[in-house]
Amino acid sequence: MSDALNIAIAGLGTVGTGTLQLLDRQAELLAERAGRPLRVVAVADLDTGRDRGVVLKGIACFDDALKMVAESDAHVVVELIGGSDGIAREVCEAAMAKGRHVVTANKALLAHHGMKLAAKAEIAGVALAYEAAVAGSIPIIKALREGLAGNRIARITGILNGTCNYILSAMRETGKEFDEVLAEAQALGYAEADPSFDVDGVDAAHKLALLTAVAYGCAVNFDDIYREGIRHITSRDIACAEELGCRIKLLGITRRLDGEGKGSVEQRVHPCLIPAGAPLAHVEGVLNAVAVEGDFVGPTMLEGAGAGSLPTASAVVADIVDMARGLRIPAFGRPVAELEDVPSAPMENHRGAYYIRLSVADKPGVIADISAILRDGDISMESMLQHGRADAPSCAVTVVMTTHETREAAMTEALTKIAAIDSVEEPPVMIRMEAV
Repeated sequence: MSDALNIAIAGLGTVGTGTLQLLDRQAELLAERAGRPLRVVAVADLDTGRDRGVVLKGIACFDDALKMVAESDAHVVVELIGGSDGIAREVCEAAMAKGRHVVTANKALLAHHGMKLAAKAEIAGVALAYEAAVAGSIPIIKALREGLAGNRIARITGILNGTCNYILSAMRETGKEFDEVLAEAQALGYAEADPSFDVDGVDAAHKLALLTAVAYGCAVNFDDIYREGIRHITSRDIACAEELGCRIKLLGITRRLDGEGKGSVEQRVHPCLIPAGAPLAHVEGVLNAVAVEGDFVGPTMLEGAGAGSLPTASAVVADIVDMARGLRIPAFGRPVAELEDVPSAPMENHRGAYYIRLSVADKPGVIADISAILRDGDISMESMLQHGRADAPSCAVTVVMTTHETREAAMTEALTKIAAIDSVEEPPVMIRMEAV
């Protein structure tokens, strides 16, 4: 068996601790699969003395991650600090400068600086690997880059944020409102004290940017991703979706466009109504799932834990095993110089079906006025639900409409006009519908 692969880990949080545990418990199995022992020689954390349930005996401990990179004899540096800039980025760059491979779970760092880091890795002749950065335990980067290499990818649709999936699942199961379920998710540790990155779609967009680059061989373009979170989803929307035979999920969707807009890519993160019988509709709680459509393989889906200590550590260690084997694949599937600069399709050009919820005065002519606006916008209505509201005066009713496929710009313009009708008592709620 070959000499050991030396590993240095920066960050002993949830994932860092899980990585240490996995490397220890599975040492014999990993040595067989990697063809050499995997040995942790150094760790860095601001508090290496805290009891994390792992033994650090024989491992050099640093409170300065950059000092660890400079002084340890690691072949691979694992960055698990987090954050899109600062020390996390400095650790990766310092490791590459010293000829060390880098493994990271840091989707924010890669979404903002992945191109520059990948270029530095190529110049240094080292690998930059990040399986754990997207969908936790799900090996979707390897699936796209290797397992599906013989396919042109038409579309990727994913539940990419476990916090949002938990909240929407719990709202459906309990009938509670967003704020109450969010507080419960925070108490359970599923949501951060500041949940903005999760519930506003930023975390999912970070991951979608990386999936898009790998799937289509294009430059990472986080800034142009359309993002919309789940704060505006109510129990009424959840119940109405059920009545329509649908469920609401926060999805990340990317697809290469044909016909009009050919040569561009659509990237969007937002809540969607999807058919209750669709596979993604049954992915509940904190789980993630990614559905991929390839021209030869057809539709396929991977599902699993999107976060957590050991599930995410599993993805980290998978990359470390690749380093031990000598597997060197460009970070985004091809050299940075060969990645296409593909424009993002404007969201107003998106075509799809829509769910619209309105609170209106219950009097003659209201529906006729709304229908006239939709007609003038060339928007065809598919179905309508009307309910009295227990939480409002008897003169207010909830009206839910679904439309046939139309252009987003037309839908947005129509809703602006509908909101201006005196009998419409609240801003309209629009949720896109996807036939996943």
